[in-house]
Order: sequence, then C-alpha cells, then structure tokens
Amino acid sequence: MIQVKSLNKTFKVAKRNAGIGSAVKSLFKPQYSTIHALEDISFNIDEGEIVGYIGPNGAGKSTTIKVISGILVPDSGKCDILGLTPWKNRIDHVKNIGVVFGQRSQLWWDVPVIDSFNLLKDIYKIPTKDFNDNLDLLTSSLNISSILTTPVRQLSLGQRMRCEIAASLLHNPKILFLDEPTIGLDAVSKIAVRNFIKTINKEKNVTVILTTHDMSDIEALAERIILIGKGRILLDGSLTELKNKFATHKTLTVDFKENSSDINIEGTSILSRSKERIALSVDLNKVKVSEVISTLSNKIDIIDLSVDSRPIEEVIIDLYKEYQI
Repeated sequence: MIQVKSLNKTFKVAKRNAGIGSAVKSLFKPQYSTIHALEDISFNIDEGEIVGYIGPNGAGKSTTIKVISGILVPDSGKCDILGLTPWKNRIDHVKNIGVVFGQRSQLWWDVPVIDSFNLLKDIYKIPTKDFNDNLDLLTSSLNISSILTTPVRQLSLGQRMRCEIAASLLHNPKILFLDEPTIGLDAVSKIAVRNFIKTINKEKNVTVILTTHDMSDIEALAERIILIGKGRILLDGSLTELKNKFATHKTLTVDFKENSSDINIEGTSILSRSKERIALSVDLNKVKVSEVISTLSNKIDIIDLSVDSRPIEEVIIDLYKEYQI
C-alpha cells in the first residue's frame, strides 16, 4: 500500500553570528549550512497497519510525513502510495489520505466548526449522503456534536483536536497520517482519541501512521514501530520485540504481614523496604519472577503483590542511547 524507497531531503539554513556587524555582513554575503533531514529513507506499510514513527526532535519525522502526504518534494527517491506519487499526483493522492498536524489547523479559526466541515465537503466533492453519514458517525464517536456551532477559536485544545481528526476523515480516506495528535490533551481527550483511532482502524481498515513523543500513545495503538534518527531509519520492528530486547527488568511489589527478617534473593535488588512492603527489581536474565515469588512465599506471609514492566519511556530512552541519537 505504501512503498517508500531511498528518499532524500536537504534544507539550506541561513547562519550568522550575533551582533549588528554580522547582520549587515549576512545581507551582502549570506552563509548557509546544509541540513540532511532525510537520508535514504525506505520502508513499506501494508493496508490496515498502525505504525508508530518515532524519534527525537529534529530526527525527520514530520519531514517524512510532509513528503509522503505530498506537501514537500524530496531531492531524490521514490514513493508509491496506492499507485500514486504524492508530489506528482497531488489532487488524486489527497483523496486517499487524511492528515492531522497537532500544531497546525485545517479549520477556519473564526467560523463555526460545521462551516469548516461544509467547506471540506465542497473541496473534496463529497456526495451529500456520504457526508451526512460520515458526519453523524464522526460527531458521535468523537463526542463533538454539541460544539459544531462553536467558532474554532473558542474551543479548548482537546475539543479542537477531536474536530481536526473528524475533518481529516470526512472524505473516507484509506490512510491517516497523525503528527502529534494528542499533544497537550488531557487524559480524557487522549483516551477518546486513542479509542477512536482503534475503531476506524478495525472497522474501516484505515491505515494509520502515528508520529508522537508520547510513548503511551505508541504503546496503546501501534504494533510496529519505525525509529528514525538524524534522518536515517535505525530500527523497524514490533513493539513486543523492542520490549523484550530492552525491558530486562520487572518491578515486584509485595505487601505482607509485618516482618523484619532479611530478604535477599539472587538476581534481585531491593528498591524500597518497610515492615509491611517491599519493592524488588528483578533481573529477568538471572531469575524468573515466578521463582522470586515462590522464594518470597517461603520467607514471608504475602497479602498482595503486583508485577510491573519497565515503563515504555525508559525503554525508548535506552533505544535512543544505543543508536546515539
């Protein structure tokens, strides 16, 4: 469905030192540095996949999205999306895609939301019946029925983002590009957006490419991740494989009847200890969690216990460190 091969994109950035003299000099003899935003980027995405496209700031995530959505033209490389080249067949291409940029708006700021939706209906030439059916589905699923007559500038960030997602799906696109879709949202709005993305992916088989710094979004939605750093693809694999590689420890928290006896188990380290609770870090390369629990049950009278995996944010940080990005 999406085939990207050897994409390259560079930008010229003006540079100068501080001071009036440097400013005047730059007018007559400007100096530039070259930024390699994308270097030999290649990947394939199948229909119905949800892919997390991750990397640190300046890695090239947004540049990639802008190229494959037809906004930017690469210096070299190929991109085939449903048989079309985005920057050559823009009119036909945009009929198949929906794009949401968390820090950009496609809605008219001073008019009610429904007016923007009607404008998009005309732009995409959506039949009235299809438009009404989609509008009913989107407004009910995203809980925006009550704010359709409200000017966009009067909406909260969470309300606006839900309207942005609805706007990007009015024309029934087959592919949805989401660039930081939950940035700045509260917990309730984030959950609503995530649940909706899962629903359209499952029921309408919409392919989703998600770029975000919120790793909880990736964990909740994506089964596959593509890591980009310094303009290059560094990793392409499943989230489960990533966790298995870097999540080498689990945290075991145990509540027990008051006990002051020594608890020292090989392959574990004590994170915290009180008379009635202990938290252990379990090295999975040395000992199984079940073995630790069995050993503890012989030493103390367990009331309750919980096993927690390493936070996905810490796993991603280790991934960044390994690739030095």
